[in-house]
Amino acid sequence: METTTERRAVWQQVAFPRVTIKDRFWKPRLESLNRATFKTCLEKCEETGRISNFAKAAGLMEGKHEGIFFNDSDVYKLLEGIAYSLTTTPDAALEAEADRIIGLIAAAQEEDGYLLTYFTLEHPELKWTDMDKHEMYCGGHLIEAAVAYFEATGKRTLLDVACKLADHYDNTFGVGKRHWVEGHEEIELALVKLYRVTGEARYWKLALWLLEEQGPRSRRRNELESPRLGGGLLPRRRAREGHRAGDGTRRARDVLIYGDGGRRACVRGAGVCRRAAPGVA
Repeated sequence: METTTERRAVWQQVAFPRVTIKDRFWKPRLESLNRATFKTCLEKCEETGRISNFAKAAGLMEGKHEGIFFNDSDVYKLLEGIAYSLTTTPDAALEAEADRIIGLIAAAQEEDGYLLTYFTLEHPELKWTDMDKHEMYCGGHLIEAAVAYFEATGKRTLLDVACKLADHYDNTFGVGKRHWVEGHEEIELALVKLYRVTGEARYWKLALWLLEEQGPRSRRRNELESPRLGGGLLPRRRAREGHRAGDGTRRARDVLIYGDGGRRACVRGAGVCRRAAPGVA
């Protein structure tokens, strides 16, 4: 008889440091990341105000928010990429620059854990009022970066920020709390990764709640939900609309959540069909 442990083992990811890429296509691409791409991305994040937005939100410099409301996520994605690179190609200068940016991110976080520089700087009174503004999406990318950086360096600064942010989400949304399910997937798989590294089951439970609340139930309960990204308004097994980033994230998210929950799952199209394992709520 298949056990829950055996089912979970099927869904475990292979840790990045355990993968060695030697082929003639991808290996040169990875080498170019270290040689040029990270440097260019860091320069562009500086030029466009993406990094200084954190300093402004922290009160370390004057000025208004620069760029579109989800600009924070680009910095998080860059940090995640740097973390993966550091696991295979140590670079003291690159790590020091990442540490500097992480310090600004930590300083920008609000007392209750909230973190999105657009709202902190421009519209603090409008937090959690518009699902098109990607608040949890940006938070999800922060969490993924934090987990990757902790695993790469052992440093907890960004991971502590991620935990405080996830605690803010969990204290605000969920069963018996406020209802909020954004159309753009990302936060769910990030919460599972945070659960894996911290062992805090409430992060996985929140991820499952966010997933289960998508579809018609969410549409009935929350008139604020945006239909533009597609997947959040459809039952999971029919969620085949939306843009490519959301679709790919949705598929990965479903496998991560159900795999860690000990549920028998199979990916069909863009959704998941499942049967709950004994003892799993």
